[in-house]
Amino acid sequence: MAAHRRRNHRDVCETREDSLHGILVFGGLLLGISRIPILSPLQPGHRPDWLTPDVILILFLPALVFEGSVKINVRELLRNSVPLLLLANAGMLFAALVTGCLVHSLIGLPLVIGLLFGSIISATDSISVLAIFKDLRVDKRLSLIMEGESLLNDGTAVVLFGILFGTVAAEKSSVPAYVGRYVLAVAGGAILGSVLGYVASRITGTVDDAEIEITLTTILAYGSYLLAHHLHLSGVIATAAAGSVLGNFGSKRGMSARTRTAMQSFWEYVSFVMNSLVFLLIGLEIHVRELLKNWTSVMLAIIAVLVGRVLSVYALVPLSNLLVERIPLRWQHVAVWGGLRGALALSRNSEFPYREQILNLTFGVVIFSILVQGLTIKPLVRILNLSGGDAATRHDPECRVQIRLSS
Repeated sequence: MAAHRRRNHRDVCETREDSLHGILVFGGLLLGISRIPILSPLQPGHRPDWLTPDVILILFLPALVFEGSVKINVRELLRNSVPLLLLANAGMLFAALVTGCLVHSLIGLPLVIGLLFGSIISATDSISVLAIFKDLRVDKRLSLIMEGESLLNDGTAVVLFGILFGTVAAEKSSVPAYVGRYVLAVAGGAILGSVLGYVASRITGTVDDAEIEITLTTILAYGSYLLAHHLHLSGVIATAAAGSVLGNFGSKRGMSARTRTAMQSFWEYVSFVMNSLVFLLIGLEIHVRELLKNWTSVMLAIIAVLVGRVLSVYALVPLSNLLVERIPLRWQHVAVWGGLRGALALSRNSEFPYREQILNLTFGVVIFSILVQGLTIKPLVRILNLSGGDAATRHDPECRVQIRLSS
């Protein structure tokens, strides 16, 4: 009986965060169509002036990337570098190509516009992946691959978007120049973040105060992103590198066990709050009436994105299996369905032909990704027998206490 009660309580706790993100998106959708006068600044198309795409990225990405990277084992990351690089680079490019060609064929958009849409939507979103997979007790290697891919493929998407946007805008588009800029941004961001992470690690080693050390990690998370952004380097890579160095070096050598626990709890809470706000913003940004009016095109775009993801994963993972440790087929199924899209769509605000149609398709894919894929990924993991148990209880103090009492 006690075991039955524990299982029931665990099921309730496990569903809390998963369902919350869907509820927040749905709540944002309702606010967007309610047209309540006091909420008029939040209506679709009425985003507050201060809430620019750059502000969205600066507010949310550093915290979410840092929280994920500070827990990543660098040795395991390097050990899985082959599948990570294949999926984050070749996989993203292949998915964008397939998606763009299908959108061109099925919806009738010009090919270069279809490819532009593919570059926007084909990168898996680090925020969504970290939010959904954080509490799934699947194999650590699978979780690492999913998180690592989402952290790395944004740079590839930015380069591809820049090349295609230059073509659409009739600007001179130099592929070698963009590739060189991408390599410099990624390498420079990694070096900058690593140096800052090492410096912060040395500083924390001289301090024995949890509040001061947590404050230093906050400065590191946002400072590395802002400095890299100012130097035209990759802010995501810089923050990820800084978090990895601090998590693998600084926290183990320069922090007490009490401080490490406090730091992890702090960043888990910040991540939870940021995730909640992001999903609410996504719901507010979506034009429901436009989506309903163009539902056929939206459905075709969803199919195109899924086909692109399916082909990229099932084509490239077998290649990785020939070179390094094998990734099982069941893991590949989870990688396909768990390749979510989300908050980065909020940052795409450039002017180009067919912009409104592309935005409608993008948000249609995003809402499907969050409300359908996001809410069904845990049942899929259970069906494939990959679940390790009550992962959510590790992050919910109330759940942990109640389960211990019930036992």
